[in-house]
Amino acid sequence: MDQAGAGSQPIRVVVSGAAGRMGRAAVRAIAATTDLRLVGAVGRSRGVGADAGTVAGLVPLGVPIEASLAEVLDRGADVLVEFAPGEAALGHARDALARGVRPVIGATGLPAGAADELRALCAAREVGAVLAPNFALGAVLMMVLAERVARYFPHVEVVELHHDRKRDAPSGTAARTARLVARARGAAPPAPVAEEETVPGARGGTVEGVRVHSVRLPGLVAHQEVIFGGPGQVLTIRHDSLSEESFMPGLLLAVRRVVQERRLVEGLEGLLDL
Repeated sequence: MDQAGAGSQPIRVVVSGAAGRMGRAAVRAIAATTDLRLVGAVGRSRGVGADAGTVAGLVPLGVPIEASLAEVLDRGADVLVEFAPGEAALGHARDALARGVRPVIGATGLPAGAADELRALCAAREVGAVLAPNFALGAVLMMVLAERVARYFPHVEVVELHHDRKRDAPSGTAARTARLVARARGAAPPAPVAEEETVPGARGGTVEGVRVHSVRLPGLVAHQEVIFGGPGQVLTIRHDSLSEESFMPGLLLAVRRVVQERRLVEGLEGLLDL
């Protein structure tokens, strides 16, 4: 059995995207633990050469932000925390798995087929990985509840709201919520009228038959509503992340648990006793 993180040896963690908002929060969270140790940090041009602790608003940690993930991983790590966007995240996960390092991926906007590829790589290497669009425990519970409610309220739409620096729409959380809801309810109920959009896109997009609406505004962080309608009633499940710190308990849970896995775990709910 793999002994990474066993006994008194801390789990060695590399953070990719260490100069970004989520990466900085991850560095702070890891530095505050005794069972995890930051051994590497990777970023693009911004922050390269600076100490990851200083960039995150802490005292220096003696871990510089570097440009080459491969060089960092080659020096030894147990877990890669990945916040680089889209295709870069998938490439980094490939590099990690090839070295037996377990990726914990919080990036969204991954290319189609990424989950299937990661699942196959994990199986071939017998190395665990976690792919989670959202590490906030409240957001995970929102998705779990929405999946259960959809069996009884098939009329549903998802509204997600994020800061104006988010590139992808819809969010990974909204897309996953829609897929879970679609799986639970089956075919979408027929529309009572033939809809006509007088403004293209006014009714949002669809993910497996579920309407999804994206809002991007300054002042927001990460928010989502799942709105169910029924005869004479409306049920709304809402989650609000008010800062990046909301994602850290779930992220740390994933880092600690992934060293025990030999498969790809999709969604943080796969690590929870629900």
